[in-house]
Amino acid sequence: MKKYEVYKDIRKRAVIMGLPISLFALMMTSVIGSLLFIIFSFSFLVIISVFLFNGGLYVVLTQLTKHPSLLHFKKVFPTTINNKRESRIQYENP
Repeated sequence: MKKYEVYKDIRKRAVIMGLPISLFALMMTSVIGSLLFIIFSFSFLVIISVFLFNGGLYVVLTQLTKHPSLLHFKKVFPTTINNKRESRIQYENP
């Protein structure tokens, strides 16, 4: 019998252009903002600097993807959640 992976696990490993989905969304937001900046600027130097910025951002994001230990985030949510009250009283084991 075939065993299939859970869909959410497949989404966690999805990669577009070498970047995970969240970093790819950040890159596309930067590209769209850069395009708006280019449209409303009339300087050739600004246009060149925007292209260099986007290229640099892409390189940095791909390096962070290859070496995740460079930027380590702490998990925000606990692995288990319980409703048990915590007591400040210290009990001794007999």
